[in-house]
Amino acid sequence: MSIIMRMVKSGKFADKKILLIDKEQKNKNDRTWCFWEKQDGFFEAIVYKKWDTISFLSDRFSSDMNIAPYKYKMIRGIDLYQHCFREINQQKNIEILYGEVTQAIVHKEGITIHINGEMLHLDYATIFNSILPKETNAPGIINLLQHFKGWVIESSQAAFDPAKAIFMDFRVGQKDDTTFAYLLPLSTTKALVEYTLFSKEILEDAVYETELKNYVENILQLKEYLVIEKEFGVIPMTNRKFSFYESSYRYNIGTAGGQTKASSGYTFQFIQKQSQFIVDSLIKGSSLKQIPSTPKRFRFYDNTLLHILYHRKIQGKDIFSRMFTKNDPIQVLRFLDNESTLTEELKIISTLPTLPFLKAALKQF
Repeated sequence: MSIIMRMVKSGKFADKKILLIDKEQKNKNDRTWCFWEKQDGFFEAIVYKKWDTISFLSDRFSSDMNIAPYKYKMIRGIDLYQHCFREINQQKNIEILYGEVTQAIVHKEGITIHINGEMLHLDYATIFNSILPKETNAPGIINLLQHFKGWVIESSQAAFDPAKAIFMDFRVGQKDDTTFAYLLPLSTTKALVEYTLFSKEILEDAVYETELKNYVENILQLKEYLVIEKEFGVIPMTNRKFSFYESSYRYNIGTAGGQTKASSGYTFQFIQKQSQFIVDSLIKGSSLKQIPSTPKRFRFYDNTLLHILYHRKIQGKDIFSRMFTKNDPIQVLRFLDNESTLTEELKIISTLPTLPFLKAALKQF
């Protein structure tokens, strides 16, 4: 959708036939995207809420941090879907097909896509694929999951500060993994509360529910509230390399194209950057093979941290606490965005426990 919307807005693709295949219709508020940026972004019109101040909370360090010139932003899933399809449905050259794609085969006559047990033949096409390949357990591959459940809660009285978002709250039980909550205040009486873990396996649904209840009632000290919405998600965190370029006709995008940051799960802004590169390249007639991949040094940093988290060498709450305690939060956000300078990166790395990170870094070589 990020690519198609840029195509539509450019006005350069009205003579092209575009087919969007999705597994199911997007008509539910099933997820929330959070990110930070300095200027108005491509989807600024549907930003539901934004904050100048974010809070980091743990047993060792707590701080409210002004992140100017950044703003921390939130987009609701339903708003993105409605915004995109309102535009897409007006385009005569775009067709939408719902169903599960099981295979795409290239042959002399074109491309055949297997969908819903039937075959769809295309004489010629460029395919942008966001379907994840099957997980692999090859030697050296680390597979962690970032999984989370969220409640939108409403209180009968003022309980939240709409001026600041809780970015990470590590005051929850750690379960031997990286576990935190975050809270996005939508008003003084309404907020999205999310319970998040980095671990090898997801939990039973009842565990998420219990932990959310414990966080709201025992840590936030809120006793009277209603749960009015729920969401759940899982994001892969792996050192497996996902490539954008697969062949001259097929390109992988989103998480399947390496746009999820392996050590944090952040994806939305990386998708936006990649989508803009793709559309700009198509307009210019440039080779899509020239679209930049994640710089190798950031993959190295991510894989080192993944190794530490996977093997439980240091608790995630200790790593992130040190990172925010000893560094300018603006530089940390730049680092998490893969936009920091080498000097900034060395400064941040120097504030982390030397021996465990050195050993994990050597493993990456």
